[in-house]
Amino acid sequence: MKFVIALFSPSHSPASRRALRFAEAVLAGGHEIVRLFLYQDGVHSASANTVSAQDELDIAAQWSQFVDRHQLDGVVCIAAGLRRGVLDEQEAKRHQRPAANLGSGWELSGLGQLHEASQHADRLVCFGGH
Repeated sequence: MKFVIALFSPSHSPASRRALRFAEAVLAGGHEIVRLFLYQDGVHSASANTVSAQDELDIAAQWSQFVDRHQLDGVVCIAAGLRRGVLDEQEAKRHQRPAANLGSGWELSGLGQLHEASQHADRLVCFGGH
């Protein structure tokens, strides 16, 4: 079965941890993840500058490691990312910001990427949001 996973909550929320565990279970079950899409506050999981307290799980880092390890298509909504300060090199230069902070394995792109991926998947599973 092919899945698209969309995350709407920040990395410190329980929804982010549940989404990561679900994604791990999808692959462990022999299924495919067509795309991981971070939207709204979920884009914070793609920031390379997120720091967790020593007694907490670093879910943002675990997401980046997961995407890299499995060579997944990790997409961050560009509008939501810009609004929350999650920038790649190109957007940092374009908006005259001092640095980029998009984590390894992620790319900025439009909301259309979520729609396009859902057309090629059997299931769209969303975590978090209002």
